[in-house]
Amino acid sequence: MTEPIDEYMVQQLKEFDGKKLVCVTKEGVKFEDETEDEKKKLEDVKKENENLCKVIKEILNDKIEKVETSQKLTDSPCCLVTAEHGWTAYMEKIMKAQALRDNSMGTYMQAKKTMEINPDHSIIKELKKKADADKSDKTVKDLVWLLYETAMLTSGFNLEEPTNFASRIHRMIKLGMSIDEPAVEESTEDMPALQTDEASTESSKMEEVD
Repeated sequence: MTEPIDEYMVQQLKEFDGKKLVCVTKEGVKFEDETEDEKKKLEDVKKENENLCKVIKEILNDKIEKVETSQKLTDSPCCLVTAEHGWTAYMEKIMKAQALRDNSMGTYMQAKKTMEINPDHSIIKELKKKADADKSDKTVKDLVWLLYETAMLTSGFNLEEPTNFASRIHRMIKLGMSIDEPAVEESTEDMPALQTDEASTESSKMEEVD
């Protein structure tokens, strides 16, 4: 359901043909009832990744509401979901495109994002190791922002600062190609003029005489 009218329709049509309609891009989605063993396993996984979730939240700050361990992700390292009663990513796009929209409405109704991480993904596993070793590592921050912005795109949101995203991608490409960052040249505008050495002056005068 990706047509603009669908966003309005499903708000009223709660079920169809005896099936309850559920938005998979919102939090709290469950595909089947969990057994006691599955619940216990999930609690253990949450505890193992508690520190990583905390680090991600600290880095992204107010960009997201919270960070949780996902039950539904299989191939992706992470995704962004919205609150159960808030706007979806597509609804946010529709409302932002309104020419006569009420800006005050957007403040409290805009999509509050929750980042869900996939604990079984190799990227998340490696990120967890790095965060446990040193949470202030610049690589950890770069990776978290890159994962967040990539998840923004795949989850249907618009990037607020696409140039920053592009810069991070370029930096990662350079790392992959083992290209060193060029050294920043110091500005010579404010540097004092070179002092002429007396000995060298005398020497040059003697050369002129010769």
